[in-house]
Amino acid sequence: MDQDWEPGTVFGAHIPFVRACGIEALDVHDGRTRLRLALRPDHANNLGIAHGGVLCTLLDVALGTAARLRVGRPVVTLDMQTRFLNPGRGLLLAEGRVTRPGRSVIFCEAEIRDADGELVASATGLLKPVSRSAD
Repeated sequence: MDQDWEPGTVFGAHIPFVRACGIEALDVHDGRTRLRLALRPDHANNLGIAHGGVLCTLLDVALGTAARLRVGRPVVTLDMQTRFLNPGRGLLLAEGRVTRPGRSVIFCEAEIRDADGELVASATGLLKPVSRSAD
């Protein structure tokens, strides 16, 4: 599924926090969303590696984009289980996919790898489709 998305969006969605974090939407292929984050100094923890919060954000966006594109409407994350496996440095690539779609809950998986292909973090999540309003 290759589409022309509006510039500055995450596969067509305006998400200001994602833009502030510097997360870029790359493409969607075989139902998998791919994203990129070039780590900046303000993404670091006190050890100089990617802060767990920025890794969780990248995983959440990967889960959410896969779910949103599958159901064609906004989703919210109900639950996310995260595993931190290796330090995040440099350029990070994330991929999200739906493992089981449902009417009320969507099961997804995501992972982050560094530029060398080393697995940095992974997550599973439950996401819920919602209406377009914030109510």
